[in-house]
Amino acid sequence: MTDRPSANAVMATEGEGTSARRRRPDGRIVASIAFGVAGLFAFNLVFGPLAVMLGLWALRRSSVGRRGRRFAALGVLLGLADLVVLAILVHAQARGGELLHVPA
Repeated sequence: MTDRPSANAVMATEGEGTSARRRRPDGRIVASIAFGVAGLFAFNLVFGPLAVMLGLWALRRSSVGRRGRRFAALGVLLGLADLVVLAILVHAQARGGELLHVPA
């Protein structure tokens, strides 16, 4: 009898290793991206800051990993983009509905 593991045992341990490395994404990251994207189209005043806060909260966690950090940063950037869109819309409203003033 040999000390080598059977082929089935090797496949079982390889399968366990790959599933152990693949973690579920942090809910804060997913929510941050979702609020960031939704805020580009509606409710920028609410969804923008929510996306920024959730993204920063996820970035502070040390267990999110490198890929999670990138997605959390994406959520923060989308939230900031929401606030930029809001500022543009408020500015346009203050100018009487004109985004760009073209002198005649």
